[in-house]
Amino acid sequence: MSATESTMLPLGTLAPKFMLVEPSTGQIRSLDELKSEKATLVMFICNHCPFVKHVNPQLVALANDYLPQGVSIIAISSNDVESYPDDSPIKMAETAQRLGYPFPYLYDDTQDVARAYHAACTPDFFLFDGTMKLVYRGQLDSSRPSNSIPVDGSDLRRAIDAVLAGKKVDEHQQPSIGCNIKWKG
Repeated sequence: MSATESTMLPLGTLAPKFMLVEPSTGQIRSLDELKSEKATLVMFICNHCPFVKHVNPQLVALANDYLPQGVSIIAISSNDVESYPDDSPIKMAETAQRLGYPFPYLYDDTQDVARAYHAACTPDFFLFDGTMKLVYRGQLDSSRPSNSIPVDGSDLRRAIDAVLAGKKVDEHQQPSIGCNIKWKG
């Protein structure tokens, strides 16, 4: 299992807009429709990556904790589905249902959204404040499939809590680590 670090998009970057299909509903969803006036979390994930599988229960717990507080959470898969059929839209819908994702799980067929966010790995997390400026990019927490540290989402939770409290997010942020995004051709 090779590990790739996130690229750490500059803090203050405005969230790139998108319109993507949600395989479980067939609807086209946009950032403008899904964003929150409090905080918006954009996560690049996929179905097959062991790093994502490792954190999936915490992603659901995190969403269940923060969605009621007005935080918007959006998951996007950008992998090349010809080379990685487990990440196909049909499999995405199955995964979202099986794991009970309480957030939309969108498909980036062109990979343009992943490029716009400079997403490099799965999982890769981007937290934006109410003005859609990037305040956090980095790891969920220090847990990895290869270590015995519990998955608690502490790094990301600390950042979300700061935004909700109207406080500045600590700029010392650790990159996320995961499988590289599977780019086409």
